[in-house]
Amino acid sequence: MWQAMATPGFLLSPWPWRSVAYLLTGVLSGVVALVGIVGMAVVGGVLAIVLVGLPLLVVVALTGIPVAWAERHRLRLIDHDPVADRHQVPAAKGLWPWLATRLREQTTWRELGYALVFAGLLWPVDAFAITVGLLFPLAMIATPLVMATVGDGQETKVLKVWMVTTWPTAFGIAVLGLVLLVLGSYALGAAAGARAELTRLLIAPRESDLGAKVVELTRSRFRLVDAFEAERRRIERDLHDGAQQRLVALTMTLGLARLDVPPGPLADQLAKAHAEAGKALAELRELIHGIHPKVLADYGLQAAVADAADRSAVPVDVDLELSGRLPQAVEAAAYFVVCEALANIAKHSGANSAEVAGGYRDGLLFLQVSDDGRGGAVAGTGSGLTGLADRVSVLDGRLSLSSPPGGPTLLCVEFPCELTDRSA
Repeated sequence: MWQAMATPGFLLSPWPWRSVAYLLTGVLSGVVALVGIVGMAVVGGVLAIVLVGLPLLVVVALTGIPVAWAERHRLRLIDHDPVADRHQVPAAKGLWPWLATRLREQTTWRELGYALVFAGLLWPVDAFAITVGLLFPLAMIATPLVMATVGDGQETKVLKVWMVTTWPTAFGIAVLGLVLLVLGSYALGAAAGARAELTRLLIAPRESDLGAKVVELTRSRFRLVDAFEAERRRIERDLHDGAQQRLVALTMTLGLARLDVPPGPLADQLAKAHAEAGKALAELRELIHGIHPKVLADYGLQAAVADAADRSAVPVDVDLELSGRLPQAVEAAAYFVVCEALANIAKHSGANSAEVAGGYRDGLLFLQVSDDGRGGAVAGTGSGLTGLADRVSVLDGRLSLSSPPGGPTLLCVEFPCELTDRSA
């Protein structure tokens, strides 16, 4: 609307007519809302003494729903941006689940508040804008016609106020009315635009649209993380139960074949094949462990961190106490943070020892990985810390690094989560 008013062709476009239609339908629907709300409230209040009127009072509380529905459709006259229906879908079918859902949600009471403001205040403003911006100029333009018909060509009153007795004056007022009609078209456009913005603000503010999108984006992000971790576990399970078992069988077969073959070129080839199969099996096990270690899925983060510490090239002390299991996505992210940190320590720090400490407190899993190395670690320089920070942030966690030159290096990470099984 506002962009259309700034163009030279506004008066010849449909927007002035759309503005009039929007304000005029606002007057009509406002009167209907006023009569309906007042009527049901009065009847319901009188009959509430004998409990018969209580259902009517409940209906009054729900009158904002049809009013808001009509307003969302009326907004299409001058606003191409659709207004979404914020009502929740009931958990079950039927009147009572629908009624319970509507009475509990904030949207219903927001719409009721708008209906009361609309019925008591907004539609008179619409009527005033239509009267001043359209009806008064049209009445002035019609002055010569009224004077020629009703006034027998002698006299007429303009807007029931000024008496006109001459034709030049009548035509002068008509020209003035035409000018006012042009100005009134812009005024009606501005009034309709402001009225539409107010309606949107009261029943469906744009901030709530953005908030809803953010909530849905957050939920979809968590769903993607869960799906990703589930896929990692599936791949690990398939490799462990499929390809790994076949390699184990192949390695055993080659080992038995070596025992049955006398020394010679064939025995040497079998020995080489047996060694290569053993290497492939070891690499596959490392790959499986990197995808999603079975110890993490079976025994949880505490056991998986202890296993990672045992496999580290640098001696690692572990001080991690957890009284239960954590969400799978959190366990996986925390485990791989520890693994990446220990890998960085082994490759870059020159440390003699490292420590992994942490626990669960006040809804937070916190971990600290420290070493006595040379320090100077910086995120974004190929250390993998940027990827770790991204992985942690997906779960609304926080990662911080302190690594002054000369050491020590301290990596801290926190995940908001809940223990899922305190008896584990």
